[in-house]
Amino acid sequence: MLRMICLMLFFPLSTWAAQDYQHRVEQVLLRTPLIDGHNDLPWEIREHYKSDFVLIDLASDTHHLPVGADQAALMTDIPRLRAGMVGAQFWSVWIPVETQGFQAVQMTLEQIDLVKRMAARYPTDFAMAYTAADIRRIHKSRKIASLIGIEGGHQINNSLAVLRQMYDAGARYMTLTHSTNTPWADSATDSPAHHGLTPFGIDVVKEMNRLGMLVDLSHVAPDTMKAALAASQAPVIFSHSSARALLDHPRNVPDDILPALAANGGVVMVNFAPTYVSAARNQWQADRAAEQTRFNSPPFAGLYIGQPDRAKAALAEWEAQHPRPITTLAQVADHIDHVRQVAGIDHVGLGSDFDGIPDAPVGLEGVDRYPALLEELMRRGWSDADIAKLAGENLLRAMAAAEQVSLKLRDTSQR
Repeated sequence: MLRMICLMLFFPLSTWAAQDYQHRVEQVLLRTPLIDGHNDLPWEIREHYKSDFVLIDLASDTHHLPVGADQAALMTDIPRLRAGMVGAQFWSVWIPVETQGFQAVQMTLEQIDLVKRMAARYPTDFAMAYTAADIRRIHKSRKIASLIGIEGGHQINNSLAVLRQMYDAGARYMTLTHSTNTPWADSATDSPAHHGLTPFGIDVVKEMNRLGMLVDLSHVAPDTMKAALAASQAPVIFSHSSARALLDHPRNVPDDILPALAANGGVVMVNFAPTYVSAARNQWQADRAAEQTRFNSPPFAGLYIGQPDRAKAALAEWEAQHPRPITTLAQVADHIDHVRQVAGIDHVGLGSDFDGIPDAPVGLEGVDRYPALLEELMRRGWSDADIAKLAGENLLRAMAAAEQVSLKLRDTSQR
């Protein structure tokens, strides 16, 4: 006891508080798997390492890899996943929206194969998961549950049969659109074409319910969000979206959607992308794009059209005069707090978008930094039970509910 008193006198109270938050987070994450809704590592491995695990070793630090034509530093690797106490990860099997038709189906299957090969290559660290129970079981075994999410309805080539085969291949959510509309759903970042979902789009949602595949509303327009919420019998998710009330970006979730999401039992998994988190960063990004166009916008416009070196130098000078605003961990916590305040503690989660974004907020640079975010929320008064819900319990509940809806619908359809 005397030794403890002496230590308390020697160390400032802030140090003890920080150590207490760290310990509390660790205890929560030992019991509850931390589940991230969206990580784009598979595309980075395809793009920079030719989908070849001989060229990239995830068992080592990938943060300081040399950046070149065929290589890129990553936000994700096994040592940092372990340091971040990640319990489960939805790996995005995104492909570009320019890829359509049968080629889109093939490329998606190649990305699914990549995720499975990654899990097979590192069996002491990863295990494939397909249900909420799988996630809990794998977490108890101290491995990282690996799940598959399709990031765009263009990847099923307008076919319910392909959707079913994607589910059989392991996909457990699908984002209804990516950055452009599909023939059956409107994207948040494209001009409205359907004002929500077409009849076929509603059929897609219903079939996803029947299969037990989570409907993901990140990237979709508000009218699509409303139509999907009206059509879905199972909880929906936003796998990587932030709060539009804090930043009026079309990729974020409007406040008027959040009560309907809560009634549905769904979860907003908050995104870390600086342009969706910080209004100052979003404005800077828009200003930079405008300057880039002003300097060089082929084939007919731009002050330095046909002079790429001059255009590059002019943009560099503009950037020197207009430094990129800093985005912080605390701002991400603000978005999490807001979703909690409007939708409720049962309807918020984490969806980083790591390795799908060019940079990350200060303090959240990679997958090792989740505990720091949870500690920040504890400093704001979040209880251990609150942190457990955010970290994984909310997503596990939604996923288990979707599985129960599937069982009911499959049973009914067979009668």
